[in-house]
Amino acid sequence: MTADSGSRATGTHEQADGMISYRSEISTKAPAADVFRVLTGLGGKTGWLYANILWKLRGYLDEMIGGVGLRRERRVSEELRIGDPLDFWRVEALVPDQLLRLRAEMKVPGKAWLQFEIIPQGETGVRLIQTALYEPKGLAGLLYWYVLYPIHRVIFQGMITAIARRAEALSIAREKSPA
Repeated sequence: MTADSGSRATGTHEQADGMISYRSEISTKAPAADVFRVLTGLGGKTGWLYANILWKLRGYLDEMIGGVGLRRERRVSEELRIGDPLDFWRVEALVPDQLLRLRAEMKVPGKAWLQFEIIPQGETGVRLIQTALYEPKGLAGLLYWYVLYPIHRVIFQGMITAIARRAEALSIAREKSPA
């Protein structure tokens, strides 16, 4: 198996029915189990695989305004259950090898989620879809989204690419190791 690191993430922005979303997708030759393993290892000591300094800065800013910040520990380093805290997120939905949805518990003028879907693609590999969903509250919520949109776009594109690459590296390492 060769890493599909040439695959580029694509992104789309939508606003409908009071929700704003930014959706990124990437194809990878890694199997769903390896992609899911990377997803369930995000946060905590591992970080978010891209622009970790910005994630930490967001956590510190959240703490400064009375939010949970990044001070919450994971229950287990690479395992998640529905209801688990994950930095300033909480696991809202979890379907092994298919779905991870996180609900934001940081201070924002609205409600926010970060969702990952793993879709089988042909005989080998998957398409990973990452969706940031935001339900803004008033003008402050709209300003929050659109002021931070350029930064979020870069972070989410980099993050989904890093997730795919790490999953491919796991897959390659497993193939090379003796049974």
